[in-house]
Amino acid sequence: MGGSLRDQVTRALRAATITGRLRPGVVYSAPVLAEELGVSATPVREAMLDLVREGLVETVRNKGFRVVGITDQDLDHVTEVRELIEIPATVEVARRARAEDLEQLRAPAQETVEAARTGDVIGYVEADRRFHLGVLALTGNRHLVATVGELRKRSRLFGLADAAGDGRLLASAVEHERLLELMLAGDLDGTRRLVRTHLGHVRTGRTATDRPSA
Repeated sequence: MGGSLRDQVTRALRAATITGRLRPGVVYSAPVLAEELGVSATPVREAMLDLVREGLVETVRNKGFRVVGITDQDLDHVTEVRELIEIPATVEVARRARAEDLEQLRAPAQETVEAARTGDVIGYVEADRRFHLGVLALTGNRHLVATVGELRKRSRLFGLADAAGDGRLLASAVEHERLLELMLAGDLDGTRRLVRTHLGHVRTGRTATDRPSA
């Protein structure tokens, strides 16, 4: 993993909040998280403050940090906004992107499959993010990419660990490769349908036991 130690820890902790490994309502101390990650407490505290600014966690005075919960309604609203942005944007990329640019997305698409096969949930989240934001980057609109990046951070993909165990994560990962082939073939209707189905997993992958308490 590239970047500074702080950046590496931030990515790891962000992925842990998104996947639900760090649970809403639970207070986590920097020293305990540091021990789990094999680093000192300082980069963990710095990373958690970054996540506070992103709205993913909140500080608990003299105790540590707590992951901010998200309701089913909030998740639905975030997904609806992502659908409004990502479906037409991805179709437009399929319409006009060069094949050589689309081929650059093959590596992260394959990485999601490999991560799903090995049960590497954190690796899946990272590769999934690179794939989807990579697609949107081909629009040339950096504001669009930044907006979707923020929306993704606020989606909690609870249940990914369970999905990795029962094959659902692999099925979702394979959709990245299918989507890339549809885009390369210029199949706009197929691209539109698959993006809608793929984004729908954010909603359907959440189970009753994953919901935060009121």
